[in-house]
Amino acid sequence: MDVAFKLNGKNVTVEVEPHWTLLDVLRDKLGLTGTKKGCEAGECGACTVLINNESANSCLTLIGQVDGKEVTTIEGLMKDGELDVVQRAFAEKGAVHCGYCSPGMIMSVKALLLKNPRPTRDEIKEAISGNLCRCTGYEQIIEAVESIAEGVYDNEECKQD
Repeated sequence: MDVAFKLNGKNVTVEVEPHWTLLDVLRDKLGLTGTKKGCEAGECGACTVLINNESANSCLTLIGQVDGKEVTTIEGLMKDGELDVVQRAFAEKGAVHCGYCSPGMIMSVKALLLKNPRPTRDEIKEAISGNLCRCTGYEQIIEAVESIAEGVYDNEECKQD
């Protein structure tokens, strides 16, 4: 079957089997390995991507479910050679250690900030609750998001009108 969708701002069509997951298509067919394969059961969040600006576990998403939709992976956040505000904050605040959870964590945070550019600490915790991190203890991750919410970083894309 053919599935057409927008991937990181570009229209793509892939020929796939209907039982394939979005995770497998991204990594194995399209070569986008930034989306990590973790538990493959929707428990760890390592495979989080945005589908129409909502966070989603790509391991639980059948490829046919993204037909006609917009998918953004960690590779799609960088614009004109510049890191996204979330990527910058994570790097500068020490919110990445081994880095395995980072792409999924960043995508969950990005989805939150697109909806709510000034989240509270509790809203941040809720947004990342589906992402497991074994290295940072979450505090540096939360602090990175709070720094964006407090305006430490220019966050034009996530500002509300």
